[in-house]
Amino acid sequence: MTAPPAPATRVALLGSATLTIMAAAIMSPSLPSMRADFRSDVLVRLALTVTCLAIAVSAPIAGVVADRFGRKPLLTGSLVLYAVAGTAGLYAPGLGALIFSRAVLGLAVGGIMTAISALIADLFTGPARARFLGLQQAFASLGGVVFLPLAGALAAVGWRAPFWLYAASLLVVPIVVVAVTDRPAEAAPAAAPPPGRSAPYLGIYAVALLATLVFFMVPTQLPFLLADLTASTVVVGVAVAASTASSAVAAVGYAALRRRLGFAAITTLSVALLGAGWAIVGLTTALPVILAGVLIGGAGVGFAVPNLNTWLSELAPPARRGRVLGGLVTAIFLGQFLSPLVLAPLVGALGIARSFVVAGVACVVLTVATTAAASLRRRRPAAGPAGLSSTADPSESSVAPSSRGSSDDQ
Repeated sequence: MTAPPAPATRVALLGSATLTIMAAAIMSPSLPSMRADFRSDVLVRLALTVTCLAIAVSAPIAGVVADRFGRKPLLTGSLVLYAVAGTAGLYAPGLGALIFSRAVLGLAVGGIMTAISALIADLFTGPARARFLGLQQAFASLGGVVFLPLAGALAAVGWRAPFWLYAASLLVVPIVVVAVTDRPAEAAPAAAPPPGRSAPYLGIYAVALLATLVFFMVPTQLPFLLADLTASTVVVGVAVAASTASSAVAAVGYAALRRRLGFAAITTLSVALLGAGWAIVGLTTALPVILAGVLIGGAGVGFAVPNLNTWLSELAPPARRGRVLGGLVTAIFLGQFLSPLVLAPLVGALGIARSFVVAGVACVVLTVATTAAASLRRRRPAAGPAGLSSTADPSESSVAPSSRGSSDDQ
């Protein structure tokens, strides 16, 4: 049996994870000052969102690199590039150079996220993998809780000051160099589909894109909704941070949930929680109730991300894990990038509050429909694929029992 990863290896992986989710948002407290300095609202906002687009575009390429040349070289190089591109905001001579550096930062984040997920899938198996992927998501969320307030404080000094925070990746590089090694998982998953069959992956990617697109209404739409209710900026900050905090708490509890439920059931529960939370947000004007809805929806995403990561880790053959998990990174950040664009017509037609309700109800309806489809499919096992459930059931029947029954606890 392969020895469990050393504590230093775990520190390296979780330390790297804290740098990912918050990467694009570090400059958000600087946006008003940047807009005044550069006198361009659109391009300043583009400097923020281009990072998400670059992550989405680069993650599949990072997956190929991880599979072909190893996870450790990709992680080490991406961490160094993260520091170089991130701190470029300290000296970028103009807005064009800054936008370019932010795109390069996205390449680095895509590499970091893909390498981390592939390494966790390689180094852990069974319940230990589910537990550590939950910790990965929790630390990624907590990175925002730690770094974003620091960015806000530094932005008071000047809009360039928060860019110093990107140098934090250099603290992780020595630990990665010393403690992380590339090695394959102990055994390939029993239910890995043939390389040509991508339907199970695509179904999981679709769920990730949808969940992220809806979840990203918190940073892009909720502040305006609360402003209409005359909430203070402090309340807005608490509400946005609450979604991240509840996501982190749920991610820590994911392993315990995984011991009781299969992948498809957790996915259904996660999307239902997200939908219920968003419906609550849109149906009330009471700030405590809105906060409760945000907490419920955040918990749904906190369960969903490690669950989809674990599911793909079980499905993908070891030699293709980098590419498969890179696809998940693409789906997540593409959802972030598309969220304000896709929802703009809905918000324009119905308003923000009703848009939350529509998005929430759509998520709940989706979970009911897929659950019903799965139930019908179980009654008619010879029937053909039926929507999302058909992509889930093959792995659920063979992967989930072996995972729940595994005695390995690295």
